[in-house]
Order: sequence, then structure tokens, then C-alpha cells
Amino acid sequence: MNPTNMTAAQLVEAYTRRELSPVDVTTAVLDRIEAIDESLGAYCFLDRETSLEQARASESRWHTGQPQGLLDGVPVSIKDIFLTDGWPTLRGSRAVDPDQPWTEDSPVAARLRADGMVFAGKTTTPELAWKAVTDSPLTGVTRNPIDPRLTAGGSSGGASAAVAAGMGPCAVGTDGGGSIRIPAAFCGIVGFKPTHGRVPMFPASPFGPLAHAGPMTRTVEDAALLMDILGVPDYRDPTSQAPARTSFRSALDRDVTGMRLAYSRDLGFASVDPEIAQVIEDAIARIRDARLSVTVEDPGLWDPLEAFEILWSSGAATLLEKMPGARDTVDPGLARVWDKGMQHTAVEYLQARDVAAQVGITMGAFHERYDLLLTPAVGIAAFEAGHDVPPGSDLERWPQWSTFSYPFNLSQQPAISIPVGTTTEGLPVGLQIIGPRHADDRVLAAAHFVERLLD
Repeated sequence: MNPTNMTAAQLVEAYTRRELSPVDVTTAVLDRIEAIDESLGAYCFLDRETSLEQARASESRWHTGQPQGLLDGVPVSIKDIFLTDGWPTLRGSRAVDPDQPWTEDSPVAARLRADGMVFAGKTTTPELAWKAVTDSPLTGVTRNPIDPRLTAGGSSGGASAAVAAGMGPCAVGTDGGGSIRIPAAFCGIVGFKPTHGRVPMFPASPFGPLAHAGPMTRTVEDAALLMDILGVPDYRDPTSQAPARTSFRSALDRDVTGMRLAYSRDLGFASVDPEIAQVIEDAIARIRDARLSVTVEDPGLWDPLEAFEILWSSGAATLLEKMPGARDTVDPGLARVWDKGMQHTAVEYLQARDVAAQVGITMGAFHERYDLLLTPAVGIAAFEAGHDVPPGSDLERWPQWSTFSYPFNLSQQPAISIPVGTTTEGLPVGLQIIGPRHADDRVLAAAHFVERLLD
């Protein structure tokens, strides 16, 4: 029984039966990080003694038969965007002073701590989580465990690489334009972006209404368990939602066979590699074979790239303007986004917000007819690490290849990426399942069904 290969749910079952202890599991995870992460660069901060101290406390609770929460004693990694009491949060930036008091937990860290989970460490992010690959002037390049020559995606690339490589069964990432779903698809794991506000965030993201936080795991069941832990309101986030009416894990057992599903190959405007499209369509065929109704139909969207980039660059500029010394150390690509953001007017920003509202309204009308929308998670497979766009392509900016992601940040809908196959080169392909706002349980239930169907 190798604990680094087990899911969070399996670990809890092993703790219950006293077949494993949190100390055994945490030691195995930390040893694996030490053994392989030098070549992957998934973690940017480790504190072995604190992690083992948390594991020993959990072990004591299990010995008395009184676990503190759903995943007490399960190792979890935390993206280096979330404030974590006692640990620095540098956000991939040299402009953040590490020598300052770190005494506050973000809502995410607070909820994981309250549940009794063991903090394995903090995972890498591009500077301020600004792009869909993971490299920064502070931490270097994060690589894909499937093939270390390739990118793990981003901005939650460290989280995704950690889970995929057995350096912890689950992680929490952020998603402002695909930053959970893209690395999940590239690394072959599950990545769930819940409805905006379902997982509270503090400090507020500079990317505002685009920003979501959510789980990255090996299975949909683990994602649902983490959502039961994370989806609790926090007064520090005025957009946080009321508690869910039922548990997300219990929703996995609902009957999905009567759901009305739509499939869109390209949303009407996105570019898709033919091999990616074929893997997705093979998965759609198997879903139909399971007697689910799937209709081929685009949702009626247009490409909202311009509005997304106005909101994105304005948010980046707002934060960077408040960071002394950032101009001297910032990632050159982020500096260009900063400059672009400084050029936008308040009127342009509000016009972009109006476009986001129209995307949401269009999708809301679409979901009056369809319970869920299925698409590729990403239109391309993982490419060479250290580049923002595939080398040799005619693309200039990362959002140009993340077309399946950012529309659903603008609309604030729940969306999940689950692995459904591989390319001929063995690179993972993710299926994206999108639901209407507040239908997080529906998305997870359908993903769980497809996951079991496709094994």
C-alpha cells in the first residue's frame, strides 16, 4: 500500500481502519517531494517539521476516534497565492518582502486547517498568477510530470504537478482565466472551478469578478470532499455565498441520466487541435452509449477576448501599482500587461464588465434548455515549458490559446476538467463540463458519472 498513490478518500478509509497513520502518509509524501521535485519545481515552500507536527496531532485524534473533519490527516498543498499563517506568501514575485510577519490565514487556509488537513507545502505560481503557464523570476519553471520537457500549465501549475506526481493527493488552486482547468487538463487530473463566491477569497483578488478558488485532485470524489470543506462563507469576502444546502459529496450519487447535455466542439469560435477534438468526441460517443442525451449545439457565444483582457490587465495594473519596486523585478510579460492596464479608462473597464454580463445572460438562457455544456477543456495539448505560447505558433499571448476557459470566468459559472484520454504521444486530454451558476453539485455529479463511465 503506497500512500502517495492513494486518493484522499482512500486515505481516510485507511485511517479509519488503522491501516495507515497521518504520520506515515505525510512522511511518504514529503519524502517523495524531496526525491523528485527538484526536476519538476512544483513546490516553492516546505516546512517538514510543521507538516509532521500537524500529522502527529491528527494521528492523536484518530487514535481517540475523534477526527476533526472530513479529511483530517490528509496532506494538501496550498497555492502560493493564499495567505497561510506562519508561512510566507510571495505570489511568485521578487517584489514581495519575505521578511515580514505572516500571521493570517486566508479563508482557504483557515478552512483546511479547521478540518485537520496536513499542509504539505506551498506550490508555485507565475508572478501574481498572471498567466496560464507556471514560471516566474522567483521560482523558475514548473514542469509537467507526464513529460518534464513540457509545461504543467498554469497558473496553478505547481498544484497540478504536485497532485499528478504523487506529491500529495489534493491541492487548492485559483482560476481567473483557466488557471485550475488548464493545468488539470495538461497534467491529467481533476480541476474544479466552482461558481464565483462559492469558495471565499481574502485578500480580494486583483482580478475581481474573474477570480475563483477550487480543488485540484485525482478524483471527482476528492474534489467534492474538498468543496464540502472550502465552501463555507467568510465575512472577509463580501461576494461569498450562503452555505450549500446539501453536501457536495452526497450529490455525486444523484441520477444524471435524465440530464439534457449539449456538446460544442469549438464554442463557435475556438481553435481545436484535431487530435484533441477526436479524443473528446470519442468520450461523447461513450456518454451517448450510456443512454445520456447529448445534442451538438453551440451556446451562441462570441469571442469575448478583448473584454477579458481589459479586465485582466486592469486588475494586474491595480495591484502592481501598489507594490514598491515591482517595476525593477517584474516578469517582462507581466510588465507589458501592467502597461496595457494603465491605459484603460474607467469607461472601458465598465464596458468590459457589461460584456461579461452579456456572456452570463447568454449562457443563462442556454442553460434554460440544457443542464450542462460539454467542451474540450483546452484546445491544445501541453507544449514546451518556459514559453507562454506554443513555440512556432503565430500566437502572441496566452489567452489566445485558452479560449475554452475565460468565457466561463466572465460568466462566473462552475466548470470542471476531467481527464478522458490521451493523444498519440500520451499527453492527457481534458473534458470540460460547464453548468449554470449555483449548479456546482450538478457539475460534480455529471463529472463523477463520466469519470466512472470512462474509467
